[in-house]
Amino acid sequence: MAIVIRLDVALARRKMSLTELSDAVGITLANLSVLKTGKAKAIRFSTLEAICRALDCQPGELLEFDSSTPALPDDSAA
Repeated sequence: MAIVIRLDVALARRKMSLTELSDAVGITLANLSVLKTGKAKAIRFSTLEAICRALDCQPGELLEFDSSTPALPDDSAA
């Protein structure tokens, strides 16, 4: 995936567990785990905002573009 999720790094810097983040933002542990492992295909801006508020960070600390990583196929392409 060309977009790399750095949630694990942000959590480690703040010494916060995924469970603590889940409680703070009201998002299920399962959904945060999908995001953290990079298996999510999308993220809502409201979710990104809630995570940024809880971690006191900017979106750029959580998301990174890696041009050396192949992009996922676009499901909407026809």
